[in-house]
Amino acid sequence: MPATKSNCILAQDAGAIARAADVVRAGGTVAVPTETVYGLAARADRDDAVAAIYRAKGRPDFNPLIVHVADLAAAERLAVFDATARALVGAFWPGPMTLVVPRRDEAGLSAAVCAGLPTVALRCPAHPVMRALIAATHLPLAAPSANRSGGVSPTSAAHVVASLGDRADLILDGGLCARGIESTIVAIRPHGGWTLLRPGPIDRDAIVAVLGAGNEVAAHGGIEAPGQLASHYAPGKPVRLDALAPEPDEFMIGFGAIMGAISLSSSGDLAQAAARLYACLHAAAAAMQPRIAIAPVPDKGLGLAINDRLRRAAA
Repeated sequence: MPATKSNCILAQDAGAIARAADVVRAGGTVAVPTETVYGLAARADRDDAVAAIYRAKGRPDFNPLIVHVADLAAAERLAVFDATARALVGAFWPGPMTLVVPRRDEAGLSAAVCAGLPTVALRCPAHPVMRALIAATHLPLAAPSANRSGGVSPTSAAHVVASLGDRADLILDGGLCARGIESTIVAIRPHGGWTLLRPGPIDRDAIVAVLGAGNEVAAHGGIEAPGQLASHYAPGKPVRLDALAPEPDEFMIGFGAIMGAISLSSSGDLAQAAARLYACLHAAAAAMQPRIAIAPVPDKGLGLAINDRLRRAAA
């Protein structure tokens, strides 16, 4: 289906949120900005609405969805929060942290949201547009990234248009996403345990500062949350990591002192690199060169999350 801007409206428009809420309540999909990336939102309590997300994304049905809620009270109507989960909520919600917690039997969520798992991935976003949409619908919203499954995540409305076109019923244009990479995902285990399932804007050190390292548990190995597929965030071309210079057939993405056709951050700022990561991958995907080379990024702090995405893009 060809890309179009006919379904794209400014989130700042007075009637935009009301119009988007009507689409969601009717079972449709709305691409909406969050502080991390743009999400494709639909009501999480109806099978047909969740199926519309899967159809739009071409997403495998074994990959669970993140459900976005207004606050802890809304989250507790869907899942069980122990002291460990509450500690993380107190430290990081609203914000770019998703918690995988035991789902309540009476949650009323579509079974496809949890992909057959007894848990649900919940996040309370900080972005004012997403928060306004949740408030206007009074619904929990399933919202994976607003792009074709496995592709590069969108950090602007233009990225959504290029990837999904009319597959999204409506696109709220809220400008560029500030964080630029998907939320940190933490699974809550029995007896106070926790597992970092996906690195993100909130790094492990920040989590350990709240919970301590003593109860950290290794991952189970299966798919428990979004973003765990070995190949993900792919730009559709071969990717070579830790490149110091480009080959003749490569589009070079630089970092720090290593220059390229485009740079994650010429100053070596990891926060800027995270915010620009997907924009750079989109530019590389659109370039004439058939291959992509990416300069080394330090594997520390926010660099851990950046390199996680780059390794999956290159897989």
